[in-house]
Amino acid sequence: MPPKRRGPLQLAQREVDEVKRQLESLEKSVKSQYGSKEEALHRCYELQVSAEKTLKTLQNLTKADELAPVGNYDQRKIEEERRLQNIMEHLVSLSLELSPPGPSTHAGKVSTKDIDNNSDDDDSEDNFEEDSDGKDEGDGSTSEKSPSQSAPQIYKVLSDFKAEQEGDLSVRKGDMLKIIKKTEDGWWLAQDKIGNRGVVPKTYLKTGVGINDEHDEDSDSDEDEDDDDDEDDKIQQSEKEDEEDEDEDETDDENKTKATNWSTVRKALTEIDTTDVLSAMGAIPSGFRPSTLSKLLAEEGERYKGSYYIQPELSQSQLSFKDLFLDPDTGRVRARQVRNCVCFNLWSCKMIPTPGVGVQVLSRHIRMCAFDGAQVLSNIHTVRASYTSKNPKTWNFSPRMTSILPTILDGDCFLRCNSLSPNIGVLFELGVTFLRNSTGERGDLSCGWAFLKLTDDGGNPLQNKTYELPINGGTPYEKNVMLEAPVSRRSPGGVFQQMLQARRQPKLIVKLKSASSRTRMQLSLLPDTLLHCLSCVHLLVLHRQLLADTLLMDRPTMQNADLICSPILSTFPVLLDQTDLLDALRSAWLEAETNMSRAQKRDLSYLKQEFSKVYMSSVYFLLHTPSLPCYRWADPSSEEQRARVIYSTLEALKNSQQATGQSASPGVFFDSSHSHVAFDVKELTFDLLFTRR
Repeated sequence: MPPKRRGPLQLAQREVDEVKRQLESLEKSVKSQYGSKEEALHRCYELQVSAEKTLKTLQNLTKADELAPVGNYDQRKIEEERRLQNIMEHLVSLSLELSPPGPSTHAGKVSTKDIDNNSDDDDSEDNFEEDSDGKDEGDGSTSEKSPSQSAPQIYKVLSDFKAEQEGDLSVRKGDMLKIIKKTEDGWWLAQDKIGNRGVVPKTYLKTGVGINDEHDEDSDSDEDEDDDDDEDDKIQQSEKEDEEDEDEDETDDENKTKATNWSTVRKALTEIDTTDVLSAMGAIPSGFRPSTLSKLLAEEGERYKGSYYIQPELSQSQLSFKDLFLDPDTGRVRARQVRNCVCFNLWSCKMIPTPGVGVQVLSRHIRMCAFDGAQVLSNIHTVRASYTSKNPKTWNFSPRMTSILPTILDGDCFLRCNSLSPNIGVLFELGVTFLRNSTGERGDLSCGWAFLKLTDDGGNPLQNKTYELPINGGTPYEKNVMLEAPVSRRSPGGVFQQMLQARRQPKLIVKLKSASSRTRMQLSLLPDTLLHCLSCVHLLVLHRQLLADTLLMDRPTMQNADLICSPILSTFPVLLDQTDLLDALRSAWLEAETNMSRAQKRDLSYLKQEFSKVYMSSVYFLLHTPSLPCYRWADPSSEEQRARVIYSTLEALKNSQQATGQSASPGVFFDSSHSHVAFDVKELTFDLLFTRR
């Protein structure tokens, strides 16, 4: 009899049991003092990573993943998550216990006011003081002062820092440091969890345990005056605790306070994402962050996709359209001018840091949108970059190709936006989609960002020329974060060295350009807000014309909201999110245009009729082909398989049309040699109330 297959939840429960068993074994080894502390600490860190991975797996489970029905599924899942959280807290406590202790010595002289303000805190919290000989391992040439005695100086590292000279301490983003001494020059003496000491720049640190921020640049008297309220609260709290527990031993008070202070550290250590893990491994350069725009695309659904902005927008009364009108004289879509309409070309990116070992890069790309410094104002459009193995730090766009350049590679774009914001511009987020080799986990990282404001200081539009935009590290909401630019205490050097340093800075080269009169006319027919590829404008205009005919002319009344039978309108927006299908439509339409005469190309009714035929016999057919895999971003195997299916299907349709002698025959839908997915009425129905903006 074959063994019974276990469901995902049961397998996760077994993993939790295994982590718990290893934790109990580790605790026994520590109590019996079997082996060295370094070995036990290493085992503890490995268990933390394993527990974190199990927790992520557990949180991603759903009831639909089970092979058979499971009773009380949600309750059992919550219980396992709670049990695993307790295990992770024990692991953090154990790692802190195994970490080497910080230095200790007698504190220097303090004033009577300092003693009065800090006496209670000194009895209840850890103090990080100087060594017994009064010396430290940092630079001795700078004047120093002791940290505040009111709370332990535990700080979290904001970004990677590599030691530049002897006495510096190399740290990674997310590390927790004990600050032993603060100095006025901004280089603080710190100790990491392994016991290594050195100086680090204070700009790389932030308070890690929820205590008050430091005021190292103020005098002692200023510190006391600024912190009077906080210190009074602490003193009152300490006096109450002393009155209630005056018979308890001072050691017990210290242990309780330690547990309270480390609870925040424990929480910070357990909330580690993939970026923090890779940063600790050294696989992510300084300044890299989780991608902001990718997160918006993943979490906000259709809100930031091109398929959303191509739909008609209703007016404030909800009884008419805001951006879709017909010209009564010509029957065409009425042109609409917007406040910002620019055409630009992505040229290249230079000196972009590359991820380290252990990470496989699946895609290098730029995500773009209209941005005013606070919020995204348009759809997010993505252009993939190309590079060479000899020069991986240089990204190029729009490579030369013999056939039609795919939309995903085309850096020739346009932006239409009608926002009133005076700070509107184009936000460029450089990103990579990576695959972690050890776990197979995918993720999106931001390699930096650049912003091109569309107006100058006087409010005038920018000139059409090439701009070299500096690339900033961090997210668009962070300021002054550099990419792989450590703080230097040395002199900047001569002019030649400064020029070389400037050439090493990451830059994005963008060219603003003027469009032809025909292109400007076509852009004026599009929605008020849209960012996309210029090579697809003619297809978007034809769709816009069909949309206006259906909604403004063919409906019985303007208040009628019944379902509309239109397979093109119901499926065309999908193409803006699946660019390989949009390329297939471009290829089929280009071939149809080559067989048209000049008079036919100027006849709008003929163009609409032919466009409908080409669409139905190419892209619409592909959308319902069962052999076409689902679209998945930056999946090489899926992209190659989709390309083969699209090419072979278009070739088969072309041969079928040549055999019948018709340019676009609907007979392919009834050909027994072609298979189709099960029919769904949504393929044919356009729901105005559901799709409108």
